[in-house]
Amino acid sequence: MRQDRPSLTAHQVAVLRAAHQVLDDPKVLEDPLALDIAGTQTASRIWLGKRKLQTRFYRHLRAFVVARSRFVEEELHCAIQRGVRQYVILGAGLDTFAYRHPHSSYDVRIFEVDHPATQAWKRRQLAEAMIAIPEALTFAPVDFEKEALADQLPAVGFHTEEPSFFSWLGVTMYLSRETVLKTIRSIAACIASGSEIVFDYVVPPSSLRFSHRVVYRALKHRMRAAGEPWRSVFDPSRLVHDLKTIGFRQVTDIGPEEINRRFFNRRADKLRVSNSGHLIHARF
Repeated sequence: MRQDRPSLTAHQVAVLRAAHQVLDDPKVLEDPLALDIAGTQTASRIWLGKRKLQTRFYRHLRAFVVARSRFVEEELHCAIQRGVRQYVILGAGLDTFAYRHPHSSYDVRIFEVDHPATQAWKRRQLAEAMIAIPEALTFAPVDFEKEALADQLPAVGFHTEEPSFFSWLGVTMYLSRETVLKTIRSIAACIASGSEIVFDYVVPPSSLRFSHRVVYRALKHRMRAAGEPWRSVFDPSRLVHDLKTIGFRQVTDIGPEEINRRFFNRRADKLRVSNSGHLIHARF
């Protein structure tokens, strides 16, 4: 992304989350703040663009965006029940979890990590929507390409000796493979035993059947045209091996079949994810 502007992708993701609240029923992700934080004209844009948003391409994309967030929030809930009290959202964008925080009684500390330009834009969006910033939230501006999390997080109050939960959604495909693994090593260098991470990634197009390769190429082309090109793909088995080599004890790859079974089974509207996106859940 450019240094002087917020991430275009972050805004697109926010619009897709908002569109899910308007267009889909039942909802996979209940997010009452999605429309507000995306901007005052978002609802009308969604209705005016409803036909486009209901095409197969956008339905697959929207399904994955909301499913990955739902997965994170369910796994975070389980981690909190086990005693985790720090939640770090890497590449937070316009994520609204901290502002509709269902676990406030557990005294969970939330850290939103993002590029400084995107984070400044989010603060403006919050102010415009009159969404209060909770006391449990800390903003941590970080440029993943230039700065190490192991250096930046402790500086804003993150306790390295306590178990924590990390989410990293919609980011890895925009970074080089080396930067992705460097960031994960940096996370491993500053977390305690029992910490967890969930992140998504894109598989190589050669592993997809023809119809899903078409969706993959269309999305990759759109991101390149927007100035935020995809830069990495990962083979699932190799990625699991890399994470275990870094030090994560339990690593689970969640593919599209499992995502569809878990969140989109027997839907009348047939909303579901395509085969290019995967999730990783790893415990340190």
